Amino acid sequence: MIVLYSKATGNGRKASIMLEECGLGYRVRPLDLDAREQKQPWFLTLNPQGRIPVIVDEDGPGGKPVTVFESGAILVYLAEKTGKLLPTVPRERAETMKWLMYATSHVTFTGMQVHWQVRLRDGGKPAALLDVWKEENERVYGALELGLADGRRFMAGDSFTIADIAAYPWIYRWRFQEIALGDYPNLEAWFNRVGQRPGVRRGLDVPPRGDGM
Repeated sequence: MIVLYSKATGNGRKASIMLEECGLGYRVRPLDLDAREQKQPWFLTLNPQGRIPVIVDEDGPGGKPVTVFESGAILVYLAEKTGKLLPTVPRERAETMKWLMYATSHVTFTGMQVHWQVRLRDGGKPAALLDVWKEENERVYGALELGLADGRRFMAGDSFTIADIAAYPWIYRWRFQEIALGDYPNLEAWFNRVGQRPGVRRGLDVPPRGDGM
């Protein structure tokens, strides 16, 4: 059994979608991020950074428990555990890893900065860097648009992989990022295609948040 410590955020959803897509049994330990539960000593023993998601695989390598944090590392670990969503052919694997790293760095980090700046602005606080990060986010979306311009169905080619899972939860918040998704037709088609997958739909609401965001 795998224990998932998480909340349905951009990063948390990567782990829950992957677990659903792989069909692995797991139970959820929701964290109250507003109460900073993720900074409590007990959680810092799981992830010294004090961030979600974290998984504890009670049946890890050699039958011993293993703890994994960082969403990208969780995706790779679960892919290798199950033999799913990460190609073994070197060229296809390289393409997947390339876009996985792009999603876990640029897509995630830039989207996160926009989110914080929007929250500051909407809370009546200074958000001096909002325009800077929104411009950078447009560049990130533009790169994804170009990457999908060769007619491929998914980030790394014609097969759904962990690269798609890494990107989707942050693109899912495109409205909150004040992005005009229709300006990126290849990316919009990809977004709709990924969003039709039952595992993706289930994983988006783990643990349930109930606000549709």
